[in-house]
Amino acid sequence: MKKFLIIDDHVIVRSGMKLLLSEIYKSADIHEAFDGDTATQKLKENTFDLIMMDIQMPKTDTFGLMEYIHVRYPEAKVLIFSVNAENTYAKRFMKAGAYGFVSKESPLEEIIKAINLVLNDRKYISETLAYKIAEDSIAGRTDNPFNKLSPREFEIVALLLNGKTVSDISQILNIQVSTVGTHKARLFEKLSVTNILELKELATVYKV
Repeated sequence: MKKFLIIDDHVIVRSGMKLLLSEIYKSADIHEAFDGDTATQKLKENTFDLIMMDIQMPKTDTFGLMEYIHVRYPEAKVLIFSVNAENTYAKRFMKAGAYGFVSKESPLEEIIKAINLVLNDRKYISETLAYKIAEDSIAGRTDNPFNKLSPREFEIVALLLNGKTVSDISQILNIQVSTVGTHKARLFEKLSVTNILELKELATVYKV
């Protein structure tokens, strides 16, 4: 019997994925968590064949959660299931230990393919991401300045690019406004930009 953990703050998403998994794996044991704390508790109580996790949840450092799972439960297979841009997040989460990244907007057949590959101890990336990785390799793009950023800085960059304010980010990541400000100043320095407009222009150049 397969055992799954779905980590997502939206009830409708958890319910939909639970229904899908139940149809594919008739006797599946499916657990749910809505943030980092409930996920951590579930992981302490159970061993899962597959963990499906969103990457933006209230009061949850998802990069930190991914790294925690990878270190504390090295055999755990995590498939990131998110509406966020694959191009922006996939490689970083996979470096942190995820087995794959599949968009919530992907066709049902592609989602099922990703689940089956990860369950069979294989990595999953979409054809679009595979093409981009190959394209970057051929073009010799090794000097991407965004690679200098820490996971937390990159997370803040993504939120800034999505139009979030420092106050918004503070609430989303459950950290102090001053801490967000410090990270913002540091990442601006690393990227050699002075404002959001320049950040957006740089992100466009490097297709972040």
